[in-house]
Amino acid sequence: MKKLNVAIIGLGYIGESHIEAVHRLGFCNLYGVFDANMETAKAKAEYYGIPKCYNSIDELLADPNVDAVHNCTPTMLHHKINCQILEAGKHLFSEKPLCTTKAEAEELIQVKAKHPELAAAVNFNYRMNPLVGEMKARIEAGEIGDVRIMQGSYLQDWLLYDTDYSWRLEKAVSGDSCAIADIGSHWMDAVQYVTGHKIVKVLADVETVIPVRKKPTKANLTFTSVVPTDFEEVQVENEDYAAVLFKTDKGARGVFCVSELCAGHGCYLNFEIDGSKAAFMWNQEENDRLWVGSRNGDNSLIIRNPNSLSPSAKEFTSLAKGHPEGWNDAFKGNMWAFYKFIDGGLQGTPCFATLEDAAHLVALTEAILLSSKEERWVEVK
Repeated sequence: MKKLNVAIIGLGYIGESHIEAVHRLGFCNLYGVFDANMETAKAKAEYYGIPKCYNSIDELLADPNVDAVHNCTPTMLHHKINCQILEAGKHLFSEKPLCTTKAEAEELIQVKAKHPELAAAVNFNYRMNPLVGEMKARIEAGEIGDVRIMQGSYLQDWLLYDTDYSWRLEKAVSGDSCAIADIGSHWMDAVQYVTGHKIVKVLADVETVIPVRKKPTKANLTFTSVVPTDFEEVQVENEDYAAVLFKTDKGARGVFCVSELCAGHGCYLNFEIDGSKAAFMWNQEENDRLWVGSRNGDNSLIIRNPNSLSPSAKEFTSLAKGHPEGWNDAFKGNMWAFYKFIDGGLQGTPCFATLEDAAHLVALTEAILLSSKEERWVEVK
């Protein structure tokens, strides 16, 4: 593989995860970084041995040595910066959600269409867990029969207290959604990916359970438990809980719940796919195991083993059986798939989430919010 020069924009919690994942890819060279906080950018560039620390996004995008750019900025900046990256002739790897509105997503797809020589991916990394891939392969092989029901949840606790705060709660920064856009999009992408179904109709209950929070005067990183001593009470705009009923284009039904108010849950993403013959269930917090449900025999567990995985899933596992792989490995695997696609000349159907996949999730988010507001089923346009 040709070694590509990679630059990262935005060096918060998720940006640092990108730094570490890119460093693990032997065919990528982490060439440069930019962050609006120059002190942070310089400190992390020095710590990780990154040669270039840019003074602006324009300076980064003007550098002919940069081949690909990862956009790890807050959601409100995704549309503009993603467009800039593509228009500058750089491959794009964007954090999710793709942008804040369906209109922005459609415009971004149009920009990408003008640059067929470029690859563009959105970081829905749970696809690349080996046992998520194994579930997909077995469903395609007909092991559970016709897919009838999808159910599950994505639960966290980092907004449990009124002293917890995040920019994701602010419409001006995050768009109109917190829980659905942030973690609900992951759940919806995963179940659509493994089943091949598309969610096309929703009925939702969306709620801001904690309507007033103590916003610290100095921002905290996501997932920290620091209780602010200097704060202001603010009215919260975005939801911290949602429950959604849905229908798919192939006639299946489903239900899921997402919330960041569930004590004890750090990253509890789970989903069950119920078919006419059997069922599969996967839980991210025990991600080396795939539960198989049977009516006429014993239930069982498929435990990750590279020697027995399907070829498509085996690509995303690197450790021998009995050596647990985790979130950061799937995170790296998503980037590996992206850069492998580039190296292969953009041939074939990518397994990572495309702009079109991510745009549908933006449209789903809008439909869910509208459904809750108007208390009715909403078709996803």
